[in-house]
Amino acid sequence: MSSPTATETGSNPVDALDAPPSNVLLITVDSLRADAIGTYDETRHTPVMDSLADRGTVFERAFATGNWTPFSFPSMLASRPVFTDTSEIGITESPALASALSNADVSTAGFNAANGFLTSHWGYDEGFDEFEPFVASVGSSIYSRYLATHPTVEAWLQLAASPIRRIGSKLRGETNDRPFLDTSRMFDVEHAAMSFIEETDGPFFLWVHYMDAHTPYVPAPRYIREVSSGILGTHRMLSAHTRTGLGLGVSERTLNDLRTLYQAAVRQIDASIGRLLETLSEDGLDDRTAIVLAGDHGEEFQEHGHLAHYPKLYDELIRVPLIVDVPGADSRRIETQVGLDSIPPTVTDLLDVAPDPEWTGETLVPSVVDGTAPTDGPVVSVTVRGEKVTSQPIPRSLSDGDLLVSVRDRDWTYIENVDSGATELYHRPSDPTQQDDRSVDPTADEQRVIERFAPLVEGHVASLRDRDEGPEAADVDEELETRLEALGYR
Repeated sequence: MSSPTATETGSNPVDALDAPPSNVLLITVDSLRADAIGTYDETRHTPVMDSLADRGTVFERAFATGNWTPFSFPSMLASRPVFTDTSEIGITESPALASALSNADVSTAGFNAANGFLTSHWGYDEGFDEFEPFVASVGSSIYSRYLATHPTVEAWLQLAASPIRRIGSKLRGETNDRPFLDTSRMFDVEHAAMSFIEETDGPFFLWVHYMDAHTPYVPAPRYIREVSSGILGTHRMLSAHTRTGLGLGVSERTLNDLRTLYQAAVRQIDASIGRLLETLSEDGLDDRTAIVLAGDHGEEFQEHGHLAHYPKLYDELIRVPLIVDVPGADSRRIETQVGLDSIPPTVTDLLDVAPDPEWTGETLVPSVVDGTAPTDGPVVSVTVRGEKVTSQPIPRSLSDGDLLVSVRDRDWTYIENVDSGATELYHRPSDPTQQDDRSVDPTADEQRVIERFAPLVEGHVASLRDRDEGPEAADVDEELETRLEALGYR
């Protein structure tokens, strides 16, 4: 249940700022774990995102409402849990954030780096004056389609071209801060976002979504060097894709190499965000633009036996970074747990626009402006699991497998397979990687936690299943299926 909004109470904490923001830039990063950036783990190298955190508000316990993009984004762009308004993924029947802003005469643009689940097919274009998912460009040629599905080949091309590019850049007096290839569509998103910033007059909402940290991880060699030990490490990193691509066993060395590739990809995104912020500054908009940065879900590196992000609800997949930087607001860190459904009401609050009454999240603006703690309520997340954990494609409806629901508060994670009745309980302060299931033989205190969380699961399930079915989902076109296959969702 969301708390009263500024519109309802007649006051808005943003008004206390000397100059309330007139624009919001929402940056979402696919597969971004909380501990992938320096503000949550000081061993990481992400200087741009860390600078946002240093001057903004860091939410220490931010949780996605699902383990996959189509399970988390209904909350992020419509403040509605997945499957609440329809039994299918997407927001075709949900009140979109961009619509609320567009109806209030805020210019809106959304640029997605070719994630096939964030397209008009599933309603994500709703309310955007400009919207481009860059999906078709991935499958526009045999060459690009091949590279998108063969990361090892792309990685070797990056490496082979790197010395020539460095020499050419030095002769031209330029910096070599970009990869040779762009199958992740990072440049497309970056260019479109910069053009929108430069050409838009009046208040705006800009959403950009990065895919570089999603499997396969193919960062430019320079970013591999930044997060690892020297040039020779670049060659070693490439063997990780070869081994995993051939289905060979994942040794500790290979796992470390994959982690390094992932961190290099995060650093590549970090540099791109830096260029967006430079554009804001060059156009004189940096002191009038609030920045919201979030991961849509995390990534697993065998904490629970797998790689990537299969249907599980442990912290490596559900805990994500959430940073809100509002010009003029003090820097702070908030310990209370929050869900990503707080993003839409926070954005509307920042722009002094009324939130949609159907949204479930609460605005975080009071926390950002004056440090008021958010409502201390548990966060609920869901996934759907088929017969095998690694089965593909991603479930697209409630009928595609068992429904799993998790509930988190500050200390505890409770997970229930609603269809099989299996339960798990973890005490995160003493068991941060969630390996010791306390539901098997619970103490009296642990049983009370279960009894407190189980009704929340039951209530959430009822909200998903006790409703009229929405319209039947339309078939996915060939280009969209090609992009989903390129991401590994066959």
